[in-house]
Amino acid sequence: MPIRDNDIIIEFRDVWKAFGDNQVHAGINLKVRRGETVSLIAGSGEGKSVFLKQLVGLFKPERGHIFIDGQDIVPLPERKLFEIRKKIGYLFQGAALFDSLTVFENIAYPLRERYRHMKEAEIKRIVMERIDLVGLDPQVANIMPIELSGGMEKRVGLARAFATDPEIILWDEPTTELDPTNVRRIVALIKELQKSSGITSVAVTHDMESIFNFSDRIAMIYDKKIRAVGTVEEMRNSQDEVVHDFIHGYMHHYTQK
Repeated sequence: MPIRDNDIIIEFRDVWKAFGDNQVHAGINLKVRRGETVSLIAGSGEGKSVFLKQLVGLFKPERGHIFIDGQDIVPLPERKLFEIRKKIGYLFQGAALFDSLTVFENIAYPLRERYRHMKEAEIKRIVMERIDLVGLDPQVANIMPIELSGGMEKRVGLARAFATDPEIILWDEPTTELDPTNVRRIVALIKELQKSSGITSVAVTHDMESIFNFSDRIAMIYDKKIRAVGTVEEMRNSQDEVVHDFIHGYMHHYTQK
């Protein structure tokens, strides 16, 4: 069904991005509805992570517009981008925890950065709520990241991403380098958090099985543009040869493991 303007929280409109002679995006167009989960698929080097980084203003396109909640973020100075970023949580690939900080301080970090006058008691309340939300024992708050398993690191990263109650969350390879048990645990947790919070999500991952499990729609980047967008079933049954070969190639790889 067509997307109404008041449904849209994210829009890329004719976005072009290059690094020197390397043209990464050449007219990206994509709309994301409020409250849905859209996963980006593409081959290596096709600009999936660049897409996410443009969405938080870390990279600026040479041409085009990127709208968040109706506001074009491309021309915004850093000071105003800081306000936009308050709406966004980011689960980095590999969790990207600060090794020198405890789990508690890692989760508290975005709260301290964004809400400079928040009282310590309120920070503690939120951090402990988020630790509970991702199914970790409260005692984890006091340990260092080096003491965590890969699955626990991801869950701490999730807790940090949700610390500020974002409207949008960006998932960058949320299941990479995890064993099958932890992949299932993280996917179930993502689905539960989405259901309970109504958050809008954009995910980048090579894990096609996880994409099928937690996505509302899938968008494929190919030849520097969005090649196709559709529901999981629409993309799995696509008659587009490029889409079909990409998705079924990954499905075949998965079933052979």
